[in-house]
Order: sequence, then structure tokens, then C-alpha cells
Amino acid sequence: MKIGDLVEDFELPDENGEVRSLTGLLAEGPVVLFFYPAALTPGCTAEACHFRDLAAEFRAAGGRPVGVSGDSVARQQEFSGKHTLGYPLLSDPEGGVRERFGVKRGLTVLPTKRATFVIGTDRRVVEIVRSELRMSAHADRALAALRGLSA
Repeated sequence: MKIGDLVEDFELPDENGEVRSLTGLLAEGPVVLFFYPAALTPGCTAEACHFRDLAAEFRAAGGRPVGVSGDSVARQQEFSGKHTLGYPLLSDPEGGVRERFGVKRGLTVLPTKRATFVIGTDRRVVEIVRSELRMSAHADRALAALRGLSA
């Protein structure tokens, strides 16, 4: 997946078990789809909480964060509830969506690469953030990209 690519629609269950589609999520504005290795781990918690802390700025820029990992629906629900995240966390245990975005790793303890894709309402990728170690870079750069869309 690269900037300018058209993202095919997909469906995954969120932290409440409700099936969400990319088309449905985009109906409310651009989506910041961020992939993370594992719920409730220190790095992923820092990243997810940074997205949460910038919620007002994301709303003002017209977009919303949506997290994705290979964790189960129950684990996503625990993660969201424990940190009051306030945005959807999608469960991709089979890895189909993660594979489509090129972030699925092979057999490993952390099966997902940390990457963020800003997707415009036309389903085109407008920004990609890849950083395994700089947790705040994902939300910060995604927010800058969203602001650029609305400028």
C-alpha cells in the first residue's frame, strides 16, 4: 500500500463485536487507520492514548482514528475500556486486512507492524506513517495530513 492507492472496502468486528466496514467509517469523514502489534502492551498503549488525547483535534480536522490489530474482540474491548479510548478498535485475527495493507508479520510474538494510513473519503491513501519506536509520530503526522486535506 502506498500514497495514492485506492483502498478496497473491508469489514471487521469492533471492540463490541459490531461489524464495521471501511465505507461505513468513511461516511463520517476521513479515517486514520492505525495498525498496532498488541493491545495492552506499553508501546501500543502509549500510541493509542496519544490518539485518544488528540480526539478534539481529530474531530476539528474532520477525521477519526480507528485502531486495528490481530487481538480478539474481547481483548480490544478490554483495551478500549481500560484506557477510555473512545474510537473503534477493529479485530483482525485472521490477518486479511493487515496483509492487504502490508503490515502483517509472519509467525512472531508481535504479528502486526506499527503503521498508520490516512484514508480520504474517496478511499485513497493520503499519508502513511511507519515508525515502530516513535509512538506519538503516528497521531501527530496523521493529524497534520488531515489538516492538509481540509486546507
